[in-house]
Formats: sequence, structure tokens, C-alpha cells
Amino acid sequence: MLNRELTERTERFLREKFDAALYLNAHPEAKAYRLEHSFRVANIGVRIARGEGFDETETAVACLLHDVAYCEEFGEDGWREHGRRSAAIARPFLRTLGFPEDRVEDICYGIAIHVDDEADFEGERTPFALSVGDADNIDRFDAYRIHEALARDGFLEMALEEKEAYVTKRLDRLCGIRELPTGTETAGRLWRERLDFYASFFEKLAAQVGNSRSITG
Repeated sequence: MLNRELTERTERFLREKFDAALYLNAHPEAKAYRLEHSFRVANIGVRIARGEGFDETETAVACLLHDVAYCEEFGEDGWREHGRRSAAIARPFLRTLGFPEDRVEDICYGIAIHVDDEADFEGERTPFALSVGDADNIDRFDAYRIHEALARDGFLEMALEEKEAYVTKRLDRLCGIRELPTGTETAGRLWRERLDFYASFFEKLAAQVGNSRSITG
């Protein structure tokens, strides 16, 4: 069961960090997206926790803070480092929530490795720790991200041939990642469900694009 006091304190901490970020304040759309993404990942994390018997509060807190380093200005390698930086920023705050030190470290390790599977401190790849990255990845393949990608890539402005190539590329990519390993059975099931939805959408889009040139029946 979620401890609402601790999750609300974590939400306030995350908002405060983002509110103080120069880049995010100069780019309100990026700030809104990063906050919304953090909540979506936390909700996915809670679903994983419930399926696996993890502590729901610890999972929600870990997922809420997985991208907290976006409060900082990213340098040349900032994106790759943001998991490790997020863990460093989160650690002192997590201690104020009263979690045992071993749980603080497990949470931080999950946050640290969620980008490139590497941390800058010793830790164990527990199913719990792996769930932070799993929840982050699962959020990349759902209705919101489909819309975001199509809008970002200018799908509506593409020529028909470009649309055909775009959709084919998307479908080809899905074939290579459907069996991506996950830390838990629950995350694996959610991952495959999301990819099946994603593939179904692009298969329908491919059919529509294919019917946009001539009568095929």
C-alpha cells in the first residue's frame, strides 16, 4: 500500500527541484513533459510492485526521482549521466523519508542504472532496482509517446514515400526489442502488452498509408 505522506513529500521535492531549474523554466514544455513522464513511470512502477510484492511506496518514490537530474544543466555527456546524477541528488532526500539505509541504496542503484545499466557506486541488480528502468522503458511505448513521436518527427508534413519509410522503420524496430529482458515477470508482461499495442497502431497506420496511393482492392 502506498504511503501517501512519503509520496507527496517526494512529489513536492521533485517539483521544487524542477521549479528551480533554469533550463526547465526557460522551456516550460520540457518541464511539463518531464514531470508528467515521472508520474507515468511511477504509476507503472506501482503496477510492477503490486504484481511482484515489492514495497509500493519505495517503488513509486524511486520512479518519481529517476529523472530528477533534469533540474541540472546537461553538459556534453549529461544525458548518459543523468541516472547517476539523479541517484546522487535523490540520496540525501531519501534519507529524510526514514527508509533504512539498505533500501536507500537499492532505490539509488535502480535510479543510477536506468539509463545505461551502469552506476558509479557498488550495488546489486535486484529485481526491484531493475524495475525503475523497466517502468521507464514501458512508458516509451504507449499512446502518448506515439502522438509525441509523430508530432516531433513531422509525420503529417512528410511526403507519402517518407510516411511509408517511417512506418516501416518503426515496425522493424519493434521486432528487435519485443523480447528485451526485464527484471520481473510483471514488467515483461506489461512490456509485451505495450509493444503489441504499439505494433497494432503502426500496422493500421501502414495499411492506411498503403491505401493512400491507389485503389488496391
